[in-house]
Amino acid sequence: MTKDISALRKEYTKGQLDASILGSDPLKAFRQWFTEALNSEVLEANAMILSTVSMEGKPSSRVVLLKEITEEGIVFFTNKSSRKGQEIAQNPDVSVVFFWGELERQVRMEGRIRDISEEANDEYFYSRPRISQAGAVVSPQSQVISDRGVLDSAMNDWLADETKLIQRPAHWGGYEIVVNRIEFWQGRPGRVHDRIVFVLNENDSSEGESKESWNICRLAP
Repeated sequence: MTKDISALRKEYTKGQLDASILGSDPLKAFRQWFTEALNSEVLEANAMILSTVSMEGKPSSRVVLLKEITEEGIVFFTNKSSRKGQEIAQNPDVSVVFFWGELERQVRMEGRIRDISEEANDEYFYSRPRISQAGAVVSPQSQVISDRGVLDSAMNDWLADETKLIQRPAHWGGYEIVVNRIEFWQGRPGRVHDRIVFVLNENDSSEGESKESWNICRLAP
């Protein structure tokens, strides 16, 4: 019998959240939450839903993998000729969502994309398994292909000779999302969840240099 979708619900009881727990640096707090997700063996804790917007204002979302947490944001890698890459080139403002159901937690981030260095691109690309390097070469991501055989044949060609160097494609590389808004969400009973949001605020210091700080507030669920 098909379950009644409208009756599906779960009570969240594993934790609570207060701004004092998170401190004043949201990326430091995110590192801590991410570490706890890893220690709790959350399935692919680094999986995040990335949303981009086209020039026509149409949003699109997909799952990508977090590869680094920086002082200003987070890094992921992709084919920059893909749909997401084209939309990022047109509009570098993006958002991401992490959902860790095992911990009844969610993190939402908003920010602006910037390219990472070619040296960093090479360093990560050549640290990947050979099969993943080949996959980056053979896949014309987001383009129409005739059938699966096109990919399988190309992969077999690249993997047949293990001595052959696989060059990083020029269109493959990393993006850093420089974060300007982060929301931490902890599930609570009765759907009265905890939401703490950090919004970046730039103040001019007395020396005339830009000094970054975060405005912190609680949102209703």
